[in-house]
Amino acid sequence: MEELANQIKELVGLMGFNDFEFNPDYEHKVISIIISDPYLTTERVPNLVVNLNRVGRLFTKQMSSEPVLIDVNNYRRERENLIIELAKAAARKVVASKEEVSLPTMNAYERRLVHTELSTRPDVKTESVGEGNNRYVVVKLVESN
Repeated sequence: MEELANQIKELVGLMGFNDFEFNPDYEHKVISIIISDPYLTTERVPNLVVNLNRVGRLFTKQMSSEPVLIDVNNYRRERENLIIELAKAAARKVVASKEEVSLPTMNAYERRLVHTELSTRPDVKTESVGEGNNRYVVVKLVESN
């Protein structure tokens, strides 16, 4: 992974970002990058994260190594926290209203976060619905006998 981290670091520099902090976590296979650049607005960070992860997957495939997650300006971590809070709020709403709640469309990883977070609750259940990029999670009340 160290070779991959070095390539990603070089790539970020070649992209024109000169002021950045690079923190590879070899144990958890995560590369965290904090970039200080006025060009990198909050609207642009998600695309950068997606594209760096795409390039990272290509690099790891070429090197025959394990996949690595790349996070920029803590976007992924903040997004995970947002998804988990959304799941908890949906569960509370389902219990209070006794009606199912549909969450917004999410990618497979985000849906998995919802399923995992709510799997510990015996009063609600989750189900993925839809096809392709239109898949979302529905949170339902568990019927008591």
